[in-house]
Amino acid sequence: MTGRARPRVGLSTSSVYPESTAHAFGYAAAVGYEAVEVMVGIDALSQEVDAVRQLSEHHHLPVSAIHAPCLLFTQRVWGVEPWGKLERSAAMAQAVGAGVVVVHPPFRWQKEYARDFVNGIAALEESSGIAFAVENMYPWRASRRRMEMYLPGWDPSDEPYANTTIDLSHAAIARSDPVAMAERLGPRLRHVHLTDGTDSAMDEHLVPGRGEIGADRFLRHLAASGFAGEVVLEINTRRCTTREEREADLRESLEFAIEHLTAVPAVPAVPAVPVEPS
Repeated sequence: MTGRARPRVGLSTSSVYPESTAHAFGYAAAVGYEAVEVMVGIDALSQEVDAVRQLSEHHHLPVSAIHAPCLLFTQRVWGVEPWGKLERSAAMAQAVGAGVVVVHPPFRWQKEYARDFVNGIAALEESSGIAFAVENMYPWRASRRRMEMYLPGWDPSDEPYANTTIDLSHAAIARSDPVAMAERLGPRLRHVHLTDGTDSAMDEHLVPGRGEIGADRFLRHLAASGFAGEVVLEINTRRCTTREEREADLRESLEFAIEHLTAVPAVPAVPAVPVEPS
């Protein structure tokens, strides 16, 4: 990374759930994060443009991305029409100065939405000027069966999206090498959800370094490849019972990110050439 600044490191508001969007900005400022990604969800503040803008201004933290409400438990946030949700996400991103909307591919039962998803995303990017970074998902696992639950598919490198997101917890569930995915995506990788996971079928969103997906190796790959997008910590701190415990996890995650994004590969020593006496 010599001669290049490392990517900005932000915090997803989902990382402090069940605490609020307002609390997330407070934690981000206290710990030293450089930006915030707002997960639009059941917290009313996350749905309000003016509230998000005021939080950003109060804490002097830019909003790096808006995560559209496309999770199972946010299916009714901002209505039930998926394209309308994405249009509102783009409008919020424009209003608060974010350049990215993170979006999941459609569920299999959203067949009409999925039918023209790839072209529809491209059209939204063209009309809004916002990058819609489609996130990698995973096959659902039950016992020994794998169920494909997303259309046109869970791996964004299989489709011609202009902008994409890699989430390391999702990669762990899919048993997918995130470095290989990043290499396939090349400059189309615009956004990263830094977290960790094991070989569990659960979406664990562990503190990076506590899982098995190789988060350190992935960050070093980003550094070496000149990744110029956003790195956002998206971890699960629901088991934390105190503010101090949650803040410690957030701090550990930030320090991990900075350490490995700024790691410079060692340059092999050049053997000295013996000099014969004259």
